[in-house]
Amino acid sequence: MKYHLVALFTIFVWGITFVSTKVLLVDLSPLWILLLRFVLGLCILCVIRPHVLRLKERTDEALFAAAGATGIAAYYLLENVALVFTTATAVGVIVAASPLFTALISAALGDRSSINIRFFCGFALAMAGLTVVGAGTMGESDLVNFTGFDLFGDMLALTAALVWAVYSTLVARIAQKGYETIAATKRTFVWGVAFILVTTLIFDPHAPRPSALLDGQNLLNLLFLGAVASAACFVTWGVAVKHLGATATTTYIYLVPAITATVSILILGEPLNAPIILGLAMTIAGLLLSQKRSANKRTQVARPIDRS
Repeated sequence: MKYHLVALFTIFVWGITFVSTKVLLVDLSPLWILLLRFVLGLCILCVIRPHVLRLKERTDEALFAAAGATGIAAYYLLENVALVFTTATAVGVIVAASPLFTALISAALGDRSSINIRFFCGFALAMAGLTVVGAGTMGESDLVNFTGFDLFGDMLALTAALVWAVYSTLVARIAQKGYETIAATKRTFVWGVAFILVTTLIFDPHAPRPSALLDGQNLLNLLFLGAVASAACFVTWGVAVKHLGATATTTYIYLVPAITATVSILILGEPLNAPIILGLAMTIAGLLLSQKRSANKRTQVARPIDRS
């Protein structure tokens, strides 16, 4: 039970991060938000766990590098850029499709326990819900668009959902090898920060204005993203995946749309209308339907499958 609470806490915090990042985007670029956030998170992890992780096999370094490239660099870059083009509510709903991609990846790796007619029906319902939410978040300036909403931002968010599914699968694989969670998370952060740093130096080398960084609101949001959402929650996510498995843990992402939509409406004043409510309901219903399975199958996927 406690590991389910750990997963729930992690998702609650991550549901708020979309709003926190949206606030920072007023003064900071997506790449610099990402770099500052994870450098701060890495520093905190180094203080908490100064121990240098010793690899059990040299080839394991590729796992940590891939995890850093996907879950730290690629996912959050895609998410941050998506927030530039669309609302926090839309991004929060779309990335909740990650469990669907996790199930597909698991099937490709040999675990087809979640793939059935309910999965595909749920997938179709969830994708339809995402489209409805996207249409519901359009502004007057979007009326000239054929899609009725910013397709580019939504596609970035959907790609981020796929990338997060890959990351969760990699974390499960790392956990199977018996690595200590905090030290493993720190090594993943090192790789992630390296990828982000190189990307930032190439595409956005100009540092933010000091006044923007020292602004009280920006500073609090950076501390929240770095200390809580990154350093703390990546560790708690790793703990949850280690004990519950990637598929079972990612089902908690179903709660992200409701959390993000609520906070976005309260803090950012984002719209709440009939299409958004309908789309949220369709998406969550589709996600739940796609993951519905018997108690026996639920037990079978409670822990990662060891294929070593």
